[in-house]
Amino acid sequence: MKPEQIYEHLKDVAEKLNIAVKEKNLSSIGVKAKSGLCKLKNKNIFIMDKKKSVRKKNEILMSCLSKFQHDHIYVVPVIRDLFNKYKGKL
Repeated sequence: MKPEQIYEHLKDVAEKLNIAVKEKNLSSIGVKAKSGLCKLKNKNIFIMDKKKSVRKKNEILMSCLSKFQHDHIYVVPVIRDLFNKYKGKL
């Protein structure tokens, strides 16, 4: 599966977990900021630096999502396998 497809599937999993993924140019805000999960008004939002490569976006989002329970939602088998492999590296 291509990195772009993986990223789209990861965003789909995030949506199913009620996590909105927003891409922003973090270098333009004037302070040093990293991609990551935050809570705003009781909503989970994952802010992704849009200048990152797709592979790096996948790694960052996989790191976040692998910490959540996702057994109760449908996850494409390839992505589920990646979650299982990634959990072993934590």
